[in-house]
Amino acid sequence: MADVDDDRPPAGAGRLESAWLVVALVMAAACVAQAFGRFTWGVVLPGARDDVLGGSNTLAGFFGTLNVTAYMIGTLAVSWASSRFSLVQLMRIGLSISTTALALAAFAPSGPVLGIALFAMGLGGATIWIPSPAISARALPPDRAGMAVGLVGSGIGVGLVFAGQLSAFLDRRSDAPDLWQTVYRVELAIAVVVLIGAFTLLRSRGDRPALSGGFGGVAALKTVRGWIPLTICYAAFGFAYILVLAFLVARLEDDSGFSSGAATAMFSLVGAGSVFGGMLLGPLSDRIGRRVALTAAFTIFAGCGLLVLTGSQPSVAIAAIGVGLMFSGMPALIIAHIVDHTDTDNYGPAFSAATLAFGVMQMISPQIGGAIADALGSFTWVFVLSAVVSVAGAVSASRLPR
Repeated sequence: MADVDDDRPPAGAGRLESAWLVVALVMAAACVAQAFGRFTWGVVLPGARDDVLGGSNTLAGFFGTLNVTAYMIGTLAVSWASSRFSLVQLMRIGLSISTTALALAAFAPSGPVLGIALFAMGLGGATIWIPSPAISARALPPDRAGMAVGLVGSGIGVGLVFAGQLSAFLDRRSDAPDLWQTVYRVELAIAVVVLIGAFTLLRSRGDRPALSGGFGGVAALKTVRGWIPLTICYAAFGFAYILVLAFLVARLEDDSGFSSGAATAMFSLVGAGSVFGGMLLGPLSDRIGRRVALTAAFTIFAGCGLLVLTGSQPSVAIAAIGVGLMFSGMPALIIAHIVDHTDTDNYGPAFSAATLAFGVMQMISPQIGGAIADALGSFTWVFVLSAVVSVAGAVSASRLPR
């Protein structure tokens, strides 16, 4: 990985292209890709469901599936595009797609148009997310790779806090049925600023397209030590976390009697926890190893998902914070392992291949969760299922190489 150092921008104070500016821009891009383009759906789901989806949880779950289906398609596209575009170029393309999709959602007049917007958000999200951790990791010294990747997750956490607080604020001021679109409109304005920053301030220094990684990047992924348990971990995380994030607000409102404001406040706590999850677990794993840290993280996530089912405070608040910490910390550990065992030539295809398994699980997870909730009239078994899959992820994480 000696050539990785050549890709790092100089870190001199006062330079626009400093290492920390790169990290900040990547954090903001991840916020747009994930917090705005993907996870805001969990915040606005009750309002959008009642406004344009006829009150159907199954249809709301299907719309979540559209988003992650596009994410999976985007993952395959990035695997191909990584041999033709540099990582910075890929991130700019993804930001352009996500910003356009947010604009579409912000003014969507009907359910089908909203579905198209969510689909486009998934495409943009994959195109931004895959190059982001490597860009951030290369901006800092190698012994801070875990921290650099963790900070990317922190950007998502900041966006989750913002989305939750914005939704709660708007809910207190009005009961208009289209408040969920106002959330997307504010996020659109922020995305435009980030897009401009990515094109004007972010530069490629020695970054180049990757070598071919085989179909879907599988050949590149196989070069990563422990790639099989790692891929299982990423798939388990993709299935488990989205059940919690997508249905947390609905679970608290429908099953636990929380008001809309109280439920979105708990979602904001998830975001608050995710601000610090990557920053805590990333550096911790630099010290104790990815395997131990990831095994513990999966176990904690399972416990927090079950704690939500108590429906009482302060248990739900504690669970929400724990979910947030693990939500940003777990992928940071998985990605850091990939960064540790790849270089410029095979990182993009390798991460794309691992993300494909992650995307498949995300694609089926919301639909299964919505169908379970409609069939049983409760979100209880949705959260139980998330915990069971998390335990399976912990078992797989324990089999990673030391």
